[in-house]
Amino acid sequence: MPQPSAWSRRAFLAGLTATGATTAAAPPAAADTRPPGASGGSEPGDPYEGLRRRWLEIALGGGYDPAAEPYASRIARTVRLAADHLAAMAPTPTSLWPGHPYDPPAGITRSCARLWTMAQGWHHTGDPALLAGVVRGLDHLAATVYHPGTTRYGNWWEWQIGSPRLLLDTVAALGDRLTPDRREAVCAAVDHFIPDALLGSYTGTSTGANRVDLARSVALRGILGRRPAKIALARDALTPVFPHVTAGDGLYADGSFVQHTWVAYSGTYGQVLLDGLARLLALLTGSPWAVTDPRRQLVLDSVEHAFAPLIHNGLMMDVVNGRAVSRGRLAGDEGTVPRGDHFHGHAMIAAIALLAESASPAERDRWHARIRGWTYRDTTEPVLTSPQFGVAALARLHTIAAAPGPVAPEPTGHRLFAAMDRAVHRRPGWAAAVAMASERIAHYECGNGEHPRGWHTGAGMVLWWPADTQGGQYTDAFWPTVDPYRMPGTTVSTRRLPDRAGGEWGEPRPPVRWVGGATDGEYAAVGQQLAGLGSTLTARKSWICADDAIICLGSAIGCRDGVPVETVIDNRNLGAPGSPAASPALATGPGWAHLPGHGGWVVPGGQRLRTLREDRTGAWRDINSGGSPERITRRYQTLWLDHGSDPTAAAYRYLLMPGANRRAVAARAQDPGWLTVHALDAARHAVSVRSLGLLAANFWEPGRAGPLTASAPVSVLVRRRPGRRAALWLAEPPRTGAPVEIVWHRPVRRVTAHDPGIEVRSTGRALRLRLNGATACASHGCEVALD
Repeated sequence: MPQPSAWSRRAFLAGLTATGATTAAAPPAAADTRPPGASGGSEPGDPYEGLRRRWLEIALGGGYDPAAEPYASRIARTVRLAADHLAAMAPTPTSLWPGHPYDPPAGITRSCARLWTMAQGWHHTGDPALLAGVVRGLDHLAATVYHPGTTRYGNWWEWQIGSPRLLLDTVAALGDRLTPDRREAVCAAVDHFIPDALLGSYTGTSTGANRVDLARSVALRGILGRRPAKIALARDALTPVFPHVTAGDGLYADGSFVQHTWVAYSGTYGQVLLDGLARLLALLTGSPWAVTDPRRQLVLDSVEHAFAPLIHNGLMMDVVNGRAVSRGRLAGDEGTVPRGDHFHGHAMIAAIALLAESASPAERDRWHARIRGWTYRDTTEPVLTSPQFGVAALARLHTIAAAPGPVAPEPTGHRLFAAMDRAVHRRPGWAAAVAMASERIAHYECGNGEHPRGWHTGAGMVLWWPADTQGGQYTDAFWPTVDPYRMPGTTVSTRRLPDRAGGEWGEPRPPVRWVGGATDGEYAAVGQQLAGLGSTLTARKSWICADDAIICLGSAIGCRDGVPVETVIDNRNLGAPGSPAASPALATGPGWAHLPGHGGWVVPGGQRLRTLREDRTGAWRDINSGGSPERITRRYQTLWLDHGSDPTAAAYRYLLMPGANRRAVAARAQDPGWLTVHALDAARHAVSVRSLGLLAANFWEPGRAGPLTASAPVSVLVRRRPGRRAALWLAEPPRTGAPVEIVWHRPVRRVTAHDPGIEVRSTGRALRLRLNGATACASHGCEVALD
């Protein structure tokens, strides 16, 4: 059960002791944790047997007390499930288990997963019946489907990643209890489905996280088959994974992670990449095949630069989880663990914990402090009892959590992941994330029967988490029950769309380039040129990310679909009807609204705020063909602006104030001088907040907006500093690389510092700057002394 939010660190650590976590610091004798038959009959110093044992320790753990919690119950659960699989096994020419044929979806991989569960059950118990059942299953797969004579069909992933990974883990666990011919049969099948040529070029499905998965299988195949060339091939295949990329799959210099060429995927495929690399680095360190490429440091750097900024109190923000948001609860016995943002966050935390073993001492200390912070703060789905973990991950995480050392707080600041059209804004007590789309990044991804109604998640969707935790806001059956036409923060045509509109696998991409913005690392001016999916909708949207609010702007909203166009200010999940959290009263006043436990919104200028409190029912099966058919109902509070049918130049402005109390929201609405709007039209968005010393502008076209003039599309952020100083940050979201000239019509005495990408043209009565060649939408800074 989740712990109360007021749980003290002392009570937290006491809870660890009560579950036996502190026992993880001292490993028991090796004989206590080795699987049956682990000796392999090899001579001392045999590198292959040593690597096999190391792999099993990584996969199955060591150094924990199997009689203590949470390990005892986790082992018991695995053993029970293994026994159930053994009892149900009934081989036929097309299946190993009734109701689970080899045919798609995921038929072979599911069978392999059950064999791996049985192998783990044998590892924990030594039960000869389980051993015999695993061997029987391996023989049947080798005879009927997974062998060199089979031409793969269906989803390539099953044959080249899902199934071989599980089969090789199973073979590794059995060790010398598996005869050489059986071991060789599995190796031969892996050679057939993962030929050496697949790792020869960095293209197609052999990139990014997929490449790491392939290398993982080839490395273990080499170890089990005693083929040094295979291990070397797997190690060398990692070389193109390490460098930053500028297009397609992989890690970008700004921390973005893309998979499937067009999809922001830090939370799922990024986790697979980090976890796979962590396992391979830990496995091969100290061996003749150690990974020595110095560029592996780029991956280590990515923990704090690319992945940690997307984890909030233990959850992984859904803006980077792709179609995996539709997997909340799958049907079948392997789908009993709910898969939401906390599930993905916990998986990433476990990957970071494992990768820490290959990091420097300083990195390891920083990462452990972050892990303790996430673990301590996640009261929605506690990390240390996360049902997805086996005993190996649990042991690592309990050891880190119980160790003395700092507990890192959630950071504050802004991260703009321009290469994947995502932005994350953090302030004390709350966080928000913006999802956009362009010709580089898809509106959404669907495929394999997953996420067919994610149409508008790239239309400026804003997800946010306030101080009063609300950690279940998007975890608690949000995706199957929310209105897909009213995703929070989006501007959309209400035209009805078919499932999978626009195509699968990241195909639906809008023909726009201006997406991105400028940031100083604390505040930001973020913008999106919007082109609706399956509609004629066009718009300009901006988010000025400031201190206690996000200033949301929209203009040039036009559409010819013959249906209403809406800007969805928000859509809050209040939980199951009848639950204590499901009935907070929405308070409204002149130009504002407030929802207790969430925050508030200021809607100035006489705009008519529409509101709706409704119960919505859906099932995971509705958005995932493998999902549970169980019907679920959740209550929603929706707020939106109606722009009417076929608007031509509609606009909006409002403030989002996460975590703010009612008094603060009402006071902001009554303070017309807090925000000055200099421009809100088809060409420019520009605002200033005098009390913050903030000026922000997005130029869709050249021209003047308030005290700023730009010669071309650009994003500008100006921050006044104490002592008559200021800093300007410039970026070119269209990424043309063409020079842009910016004039700040404000007396400036001199420029005290500037990035190489900025050329100072003149100071004095006005500051004239030239931004040269900023092709990656990077933010370039300039500091000045004011006159």
